[in-house]
Amino acid sequence: MSKFIRTVLSLTILFMFILSSCNLPSATQQVGEPNTVFTQAAQTIEAQLTRSAPFNTPTLPPAPPTNTPISLPTLALASSTPAASPTAICDQAFFIKDVTIPDGTSMSAGDVFKKTWRIKNTGTCTWSGYTLVFDAGEAMNPVIDPIPTVGPGQEVDVSVTFTAPSDAKTYFSYWRIRNASGILLPVIGGDANKSFYVEIKVGDGGSGGPFAVTNVTMSASGSCGNFTITANITTNGAGSVTYKWKRSDGAIDNQAHDPIIFDAAGTQSVSTSWHLGAAGSHWMDIYIDNPNHQQFGRANLSCP
Repeated sequence: MSKFIRTVLSLTILFMFILSSCNLPSATQQVGEPNTVFTQAAQTIEAQLTRSAPFNTPTLPPAPPTNTPISLPTLALASSTPAASPTAICDQAFFIKDVTIPDGTSMSAGDVFKKTWRIKNTGTCTWSGYTLVFDAGEAMNPVIDPIPTVGPGQEVDVSVTFTAPSDAKTYFSYWRIRNASGILLPVIGGDANKSFYVEIKVGDGGSGGPFAVTNVTMSASGSCGNFTITANITTNGAGSVTYKWKRSDGAIDNQAHDPIIFDAAGTQSVSTSWHLGAAGSHWMDIYIDNPNHQQFGRANLSCP
């Protein structure tokens, strides 16, 4: 081997030794820091990745601002819709009371009596050409009084005269009002809100039953300024009847009248006068204090 070649080999070995000595741990490096090796490896990998391919970091949306008030939508309050008013009814009646013959009144077979009911026109139509019609129960040979013209809001007394049947038992007779077109009116407060009735007991009445006024008919005579009102009072037997008068202007007769003495079942009459001068329609009733404690009537009066 030539001298030149030996020299080159020696220099090469020396150079390689120097390079290997650079990779040896430094004397100043502290033992017990294992993270140093991993940190260097991570840095080397990062450098290689940076050189090999660029890494595009995605752009994140900005964080929402803090303490920013949130605007809520304003809700419109629903306005309450008023309930629809009930539809006005042309033909409708309201039962006020029994004027004569309380329910369960005792009668003898063949007794003739007049039942009167007080009814109010609660519809919007005037009653003209209206009539009472039998609805159910026992008809009892009725004689029907005509119904006068009745305006909306007005009251009227409607009556039927009956004859008590011969069999001893309790009887019911149901009645309704029919308009000029043949349509039956609903009666609020009546039986099932459609009819009104009379109830009598045959076989427990007459002289053997409790004494009672069974019927009163009223009439008026004279003219505006001086009317005479007469009440024809019928009882079912012997007894004493006390009474007083009542008027449409609110006046009540407080005069002490002599009792009407009945020796047997029958009819007697009493009269009073009213010096009426006010224009318009008026009425007078009679109140039977003993034995019925019941108001009967009425006599209708009118001044121009």
